[in-house]
Amino acid sequence: MLYDAYEVQRSLLAGASAFANASVELLNNPANPFAYFGGGPGLASALNVFAHASAPRGKPKFNLPFTEIDGKQVPIVEQIECRKTFGRLKHFVREGAGNDPKLLIIAPMSGHFATLLRGTVERMLPGHDVYITDWRDARNVPVSEGHFDLDDYIDYLIAFLEHIGPGTHMLAVCQPSVPCYAAACVMAADENPARPKTLTMMGGPIDTREAPTAVNTLATERPLSWFESNVVATVPFQYPGAGRKVYPGFMQLAGFMSMNLGNHLKSHWEMYKHLVEGDDESADAAKDFYDEYRSVCDMTAEFYLQTVREVFQEHSLPRGKFDHRGKRIDPGAITDIGILAIEGERDDISGVGQTKAAITISTGLPEKHKKYYLAETVGHYGIFNGGKWRTIIAPVVEDWIRQHN
Repeated sequence: MLYDAYEVQRSLLAGASAFANASVELLNNPANPFAYFGGGPGLASALNVFAHASAPRGKPKFNLPFTEIDGKQVPIVEQIECRKTFGRLKHFVREGAGNDPKLLIIAPMSGHFATLLRGTVERMLPGHDVYITDWRDARNVPVSEGHFDLDDYIDYLIAFLEHIGPGTHMLAVCQPSVPCYAAACVMAADENPARPKTLTMMGGPIDTREAPTAVNTLATERPLSWFESNVVATVPFQYPGAGRKVYPGFMQLAGFMSMNLGNHLKSHWEMYKHLVEGDDESADAAKDFYDEYRSVCDMTAEFYLQTVREVFQEHSLPRGKFDHRGKRIDPGAITDIGILAIEGERDDISGVGQTKAAITISTGLPEKHKKYYLAETVGHYGIFNGGKWRTIIAPVVEDWIRQHN
């Protein structure tokens, strides 16, 4: 019923958005006298903001046709290197580029598409051979294709690293820090030659007992059965994954929006003022952000519930009780993988100390292979996107990769 109610609301808002857009065009028409005086400009701007906020969205594109290497513009070709049921490995091929370090960026499976890391990819392209995990929207995967949980996630990471080959560096943004670390442990214990040379984790929930945030509190103050009963829904009939149990992306988005509701309301008010003033460039920048932010996808219920239990409730990894396929994960197995933990001082998703815990539990790793960096005045999103990511944080990652390449 939850998903069905959302679909009804989404359909109604889509129609309202289309009507609002048509009204904006009418009010802004040069032949319309209300476009120049009275309440016309203000009403048109308000309808513009509403139309954008209520418009339906699909999966965005990376839209990275070029990068710049040594002052020259180099074409980018997106290639799918490996296809699996619930995700694929995407490669950004730089035509004519040199033999730069291979970098596998692990996108979060947390309600947004991999394009949320467009800025991360764009910044690393000039000096690296970049790959990224492109997870599928669970509502589009037929039930007959099977299930996908945290164990499967780890298996996918190992398979992707093996496909790319030895010498690959891995970068995990937020949620995948735990499965990435677990995959590194498994591969190190097996002496897998494709194990990553470095593992960089940014704003990841390795140990959520450290500086718990509102997200952590929500996950711990209720039993797992509550999440199963209240936030897990069934995909409706109109999607290929009809009948699949999922944690809907719209639920995740609603949670994120409510955490910073004041800031989002302020952003939309600023967007409205920019439109009234005719500052379309500033308004478009805000629209671009929310186009990405509101583009969400579903996660399989089994993956979501297992993550809540193991990462946020049981704290299995830092307590030495994390299993993969029935076998205990051993952090001490990592002896030659460079571990870099990056945190944002103002991160309200993964508190300070949660990612740093990866360094603490890596008991078999020499100190020269460990590094911690705290990005001052940076929030969660700013760790991997925006000006401070490009100018301050990315150079730290690049230097770490160069040291171990």
